[in-house]
Amino acid sequence: MRTTFFTLAVIFIMASCTNQQTDIARKPIEVRSAQKKSTAEIKKELVDKGFQIFDYVDEETKDTVIMQQYFIAFLKSGPNRSQSKEVADSLQALHMAHLGKMYQLGYADISGPMGDDGELRGITIYNVPTFAMADSLANSDPMVKAGRLVIEVKPWWAGKGFPLR
Repeated sequence: MRTTFFTLAVIFIMASCTNQQTDIARKPIEVRSAQKKSTAEIKKELVDKGFQIFDYVDEETKDTVIMQQYFIAFLKSGPNRSQSKEVADSLQALHMAHLGKMYQLGYADISGPMGDDGELRGITIYNVPTFAMADSLANSDPMVKAGRLVIEVKPWWAGKGFPLR
């Protein structure tokens, strides 16, 4: 099952990277795009959508860095993990579909399972303006509804537009 979960997670993440968003209102703000927006335009767009932000000037580059609040959902082992293999596999497929929808709608930026078999099973980073929205989206996951996972959501700040390296 663990191998199946990991394989599905890798396939899902690879496939989700190629999805084009169709909902223009939810399209992420492109900080490093060909048509570069001014810092003021980016800040206004984020604030108008309800996001919490602050900025600072990088002393080395003299660039203005916009920090945005995201929300990390920690997916932990839930109290009900005794489902049959068939039910667990079905819940896993529904879980992956839920995450796919979060990517498609622009609500989730990255997610994935942990590399061990501990209590912490995975994370999802939500790109939404409020804690309540992130918590609601995370708790609507079929794995959470079934009690196989429980969610803990924490606010997290990161530079807008910075790539993972």
